[in-house]
Amino acid sequence: MQFLRRLGHILLWLAAPALAFAALNKNDPYLLVLRGAGNIALVAASLLIVAVLLRWGRWRTIAGKLLVMLWCLPPVLMSAAHLKFELRRHDVLSASAAEARQLGAHFMVGYSSFPEVARLARQGLIRGVYVTRHNIRGGTVEALRSEIAALQDIRRAAGLPPLVVAADQEGGIVGHLAPPLTKVPALATLAGLAPDDQQAKAEEFGRIHGRELAGVGVNLNLAPVLDLKPPARRNRLDFHTLIGQRAIATDPAVVSTIASAYVRGLEESGVGATLKHFPGIGRVRTDTHHFSAELDTPVEELEASDWLPFRDVLSHSRSALMVGHVTLTAVDPDRAASHSKSVVQGIIRDKWNYQGVVMTDDLVMGAIYQNDVCKAVVEAINAGVDLLLVAYDGAQFYRVFACALDGARRGKLDAAMLHASETRLARGFPIAQARAAGGVRVVEKNQPFANWR
Repeated sequence: MQFLRRLGHILLWLAAPALAFAALNKNDPYLLVLRGAGNIALVAASLLIVAVLLRWGRWRTIAGKLLVMLWCLPPVLMSAAHLKFELRRHDVLSASAAEARQLGAHFMVGYSSFPEVARLARQGLIRGVYVTRHNIRGGTVEALRSEIAALQDIRRAAGLPPLVVAADQEGGIVGHLAPPLTKVPALATLAGLAPDDQQAKAEEFGRIHGRELAGVGVNLNLAPVLDLKPPARRNRLDFHTLIGQRAIATDPAVVSTIASAYVRGLEESGVGATLKHFPGIGRVRTDTHHFSAELDTPVEELEASDWLPFRDVLSHSRSALMVGHVTLTAVDPDRAASHSKSVVQGIIRDKWNYQGVVMTDDLVMGAIYQNDVCKAVVEAINAGVDLLLVAYDGAQFYRVFACALDGARRGKLDAAMLHASETRLARGFPIAQARAAGGVRVVEKNQPFANWR
């Protein structure tokens, strides 16, 4: 019994600072699971332990007083963190109409609260929304369709452009709305077919995705993946990217053939494609969801291999381009490609003459979030990026937008770049707006593509 008491006492000393740290960082995306009920449980546990310590008479000794004070910290620190979040949120929501519409045109946000995102849409603080599995979990396709339609109605009533509504339906292991939408096989399953069959099947997959996404109200698919497939070896630092399972092939020509056909299928339904993740993460060993990563390959080699599919598909489609958070060391060793002017303006805009929509990968990724977020936001806008994506944790939108707002108020944003981006966005995505009329047609299992499951 004495041993258990000592062990419990040690655990109390260890747990108190751990919970205090969690409370102080309650808004961190890594602690997303602690939001809501988790926060309440943390505060309740802290207060309960304080009450128990006082009942045991621990307050009588200096060490006991210190332990009680430590356990009082989590509720205090959590309140401070919440106050900081609310003040930042208030500052963003209080932005002038001119600030909101100028800067909001460059943000796409994931969300879990409809009233919250509806307010952002109404005030012009966002240009698009990202929908994923938690937006449909426990609900129905019809409910999601109605929700998206309601957001578009809000935009029309406010005299604002329609929202870009994006989803991640690559096929294979990434199909965040499947089920209930159809689970389509990965495009990589087509790599071994004859070229004509590759095109036919890929176009069919694109039509399935396009038809179903358009039926829900989604008008932009964050697919296909154009990174070249890496060598077949285990990457112990790749926890979430899993590019080996998502990339189409190692041969750039095969990637171009399959991706081009898939994009055609999407566009037939009025759904735009997004080519990702330029400048390529197939050669990268580090997972940018958690860490900074470098791509050290010479530009000449990338131009002759990894970048061929990007240039090819962009040249004969109306796709958007997603730029990832890897650092292209041969071009700009000091920052990730997603906010590098040398990459976005120098290569994509000037060298390739691509004047379509460029967007970042999710800014709620370790490669960005664990570094200087405000610097990345300002640099991305000044580099000519059109849309900044805040997907995984929509609450981080307020932090990211506050960075842009502060940059604008301090005169740090490039007016010429903002104007050029506004012109591109005003042209709109060169796709028809997906309409929800007619419902979602889910492909039955006895149709041809089902053989590729």
